[in-house]
Amino acid sequence: MLKQRVITALVLLPLMLGMLFWASDGLWAAFSGLIALLALWEYARMSGMEKTQNHHYLAATTVFGITAYAGGWQLPAVSWLAVLAFWLLLMPLWLYKKWPLKADWKAYATGLMLMLPFWFALVSLRPGAESAVSLLAIMGLVWVADIAAYFCGKAFGKHKLAPAISPGKSWEGALGGALCVAVYMIWVNGAGWLAFDVSWFGAVLTGWVLTAVSIGGDLLESWFKRSAGIKDSSNLLPGHGGVFDRVDSLIAVLSVYAAMMALLG
Repeated sequence: MLKQRVITALVLLPLMLGMLFWASDGLWAAFSGLIALLALWEYARMSGMEKTQNHHYLAATTVFGITAYAGGWQLPAVSWLAVLAFWLLLMPLWLYKKWPLKADWKAYATGLMLMLPFWFALVSLRPGAESAVSLLAIMGLVWVADIAAYFCGKAFGKHKLAPAISPGKSWEGALGGALCVAVYMIWVNGAGWLAFDVSWFGAVLTGWVLTAVSIGGDLLESWFKRSAGIKDSSNLLPGHGGVFDRVDSLIAVLSVYAAMMALLG
């Protein structure tokens, strides 16, 4: 298992960085779309959609994405407000209520709310290769929070964060992740790698909001899997599970970050 994880990581990391820094705008949009569609396919299977339903769902989403990119469409402000409402209000309520995921209109709508803003965020936050560093800095926040939470949780974790959803997560781990993110945000802000001008304190506050969203995105996908009775979203990535497993926090963080950038500049 460890060997598979390492090999998969050694393949995916250079591919991701290569696309981020050197792909043309169109290729980046297509690559980002592939990630979002694979995660959407896994999500649809979790929700219990039949194979035909899933194929139609993916086909319609693909057509929309191609049309949106070809037409230079941008999400309007009301859509970004809906994204913030979903991740800051509905997502915590969903975790609290533990609503099951069923193959109905709500599942269709939720899948689009997850993946379309994620794709728009990846495209809009990287209008060209010159923006790769600032996008990578926000992605790095997710990885710092996740790694720090894991090790702090292992070392100090005593109080479970969401035992019915993800028993391995603890409040101590979340706090450790938040502290490490604060240091990270001060560093990247000082290096000028963020796409916005803000004081070090503002950078820390932004980092903490996104850290909370990152944890929520991870927990929401964990609940989807628990509701569906599965361990991994798929087996597309040997040793890592599925694409959704790997980008659950990124989906939440980049969507919220893009909404903040669109609404607040």
